[in-house]
Amino acid sequence: MADGERSPRSAPEPGAPELPAIHPSFIQVARPYIFEQTIQDCLAALGIDPTREDSLRLQGVHWLDNMRRVLNLPIRTFNTAVIYYHRFRLVHPDREYSFMDAATAALFTACKVEDTLKKSREIVCSAYNLNMSPSEQLPSDDPVFEARSRDIIGLERLMLEASGFDFRTRHPQKTLLKLARQYGLPTGSEVSNLAYRISLDLYRTFAPLKQTASTMAFSCLELAGRLLGQRLEAAESVGDYAQWNTSREEIMETLFDLLELYTHHRSSTSVGPQFPADRFLTVRIPLNQEAAELQAPRYTHWKDRPRIPKETVKPPNGAGGKQSNVPARTLHPLTPIAANGERFSKEERGRHAALRYMLDPICAEDEKRQVAQYFKVEMEEFEVEDSNVVCAQPGHERRPGSQKERPEHKIWKTLARKHTSGTPAL
Repeated sequence: MADGERSPRSAPEPGAPELPAIHPSFIQVARPYIFEQTIQDCLAALGIDPTREDSLRLQGVHWLDNMRRVLNLPIRTFNTAVIYYHRFRLVHPDREYSFMDAATAALFTACKVEDTLKKSREIVCSAYNLNMSPSEQLPSDDPVFEARSRDIIGLERLMLEASGFDFRTRHPQKTLLKLARQYGLPTGSEVSNLAYRISLDLYRTFAPLKQTASTMAFSCLELAGRLLGQRLEAAESVGDYAQWNTSREEIMETLFDLLELYTHHRSSTSVGPQFPADRFLTVRIPLNQEAAELQAPRYTHWKDRPRIPKETVKPPNGAGGKQSNVPARTLHPLTPIAANGERFSKEERGRHAALRYMLDPICAEDEKRQVAQYFKVEMEEFEVEDSNVVCAQPGHERRPGSQKERPEHKIWKTLARKHTSGTPAL
């Protein structure tokens, strides 16, 4: 290369756009358990009314239960479908999709996960024929189901994203049968049959998102014994809980969830109409006394947080009106966050960075920790001399007629410089 010539990479061409900074990408870690505090934060962030939430949740689970019977699906498919339905509604507000579309997509996804394959057209057709007379029912290959079946296939991707592509499932019915045999209940006994039906009603609450299979099985078995007046003292003893990796506090939380369901929505369950309303109140009184003696919290894994004060919202420029005090908006706790602290936005999907899904939380934290050091903002302090300011030392005043100049002091200013650590090497 001749002297005076520069490499093409030494100076950018005029008018060439600058390359964007490397984004660390977003990571969404699978959550096999979502506790009550996180559930309430999700509903508050979506702005869902509690009464409407209860109604849509019960309607969706009731529809899934009816479809399970029509399509002759096993219980495990019903359990998985309800889990996907709950998780989907914690991420997407109800104003975006109807509860029936969400329930249909959840059932379609669960059939694939549990290896009980059903085509989307079959599910849509069965849902249509469910409320029709035999003369008005249509076959699954009718063209009227084509558009809606395609919509359900499109919702399948959002259903998997809401679950974090986590295909691990929990089924308390299998553990319930083991506990029944362990405590000497014969096959087909009244307590075991009622406990099995309670385990299906349990999915009308958020308890399957919060608890393990053993916790749900213990709760269903204990509640069945209390309702029938045939309490199992051995099943209520704390000594067996450690063997099944559960605790009395978690079991009592699940019991209270079930009793609230039967108290407020008794007609929407399968076990509730079997007993009078005051029976559930009678069962709850000793449980309240036990919780007070143990000082057990209503919800386990609950962290006390400082109360967020109301913030002042100013009207937009050019708009009249006074300032209004409204509660600060709650951030969605399930939103993926990058290593540089940026939160993922659904409106900017795929524009700036990728969204990756991981199952191991430890691996995800290690990766974020390594990447965060390249996006760390550091403040550097340094001093510079200011030659424009001159002052006299104390005690060295200039007298009239004196030829001695006053001594000068150098003034130093402390400045700050902000810079990042750089970008990671590719």
